[in-house]
Amino acid sequence: MKKIIKYSLILIIIDQLIKVLISANLKINTTVEIINNFFSLTYVKNIGAAFSILKGNRYFLILIALLALICIYIFFIENKELRKKDIIVYTLIISGIIGNLIDRIIYGYVVDYMSFEIFNYSVPIFNFADSLIVVGCILLFYITLLEEKNARI
Repeated sequence: MKKIIKYSLILIIIDQLIKVLISANLKINTTVEIINNFFSLTYVKNIGAAFSILKGNRYFLILIALLALICIYIFFIENKELRKKDIIVYTLIISGIIGNLIDRIIYGYVVDYMSFEIFNYSVPIFNFADSLIVVGCILLFYITLLEEKNARI
């Protein structure tokens, strides 16, 4: 658990620093194109969850985040011998949840800023914390599938 806390603190600090830089240097709803027709920085205030669902439900989203952290700890971390891959996965997920939780508690919204356009489709704007959660969940899913496959052999 100590490693998860140590690595999570680093990722949370990175997330918060990026958000401070975005907030300080971009006006709300302003876009700066980084890679033509592919990647932009667009500062938005997300008062909902992913894809802006549950808009305006700040306290409910805070509660869900806290419950998720408690469940992750109780069901996956507490009293378990964690492997390196477990530490990586839980560090990513926990860091992302806490990064966005800090925003919701302090500001009442989550600072989002990464904007991608892929094959003329605009991906919903997201942030570093969101990326951590998604990558962590994908890795967890992949590891679980591999372990189940290997258990059958």
